[in-house]
Amino acid sequence: MNNNINAWKELQRYYALWKNGSALYEEWSKEHGLSSNGVYVLYAFYEGDGTCTQKMISKNWCIPKQTVNTILKDFQRKGYVEMVSMPEDKRNKLVRLTETGKTLADDIIGKLQKKEIYVIEKMGLDNIKNMNDNMELFVRLFGEGDLDENES
Repeated sequence: MNNNINAWKELQRYYALWKNGSALYEEWSKEHGLSSNGVYVLYAFYEGDGTCTQKMISKNWCIPKQTVNTILKDFQRKGYVEMVSMPEDKRNKLVRLTETGKTLADDIIGKLQKKEIYVIEKMGLDNIKNMNDNMELFVRLFGEGDLDENES
């Protein structure tokens, strides 16, 4: 019984930390004129050498396709991205950062990475690795399937 109470407390702690971490990224993003999803879309371009598809961004960053589409339309309106038809599939558009978009991504993602590297240096690489290993284990176990409702 005591084990279940401790497990419940740790689960509540996990939720609180997850929400707080997400809120910190959202707050940081807003301070830089974007939503956190907007920053993640820029990050996708940054990682993809300035070129992506909407589907790639949605899949790699776990952002709904409609949200990605809305962000990309806003970015296109602001001159940050351009849509290019893919020769092998005219229905699918390749999205590419413009020079203005590259400057924005370099600035925003550069600042974010600087902050993240600061945290890693303060925590220590071993702590970050342990945190990632434990999160990987949690995700894997969570994804292994649902328990039968009759199991306890």
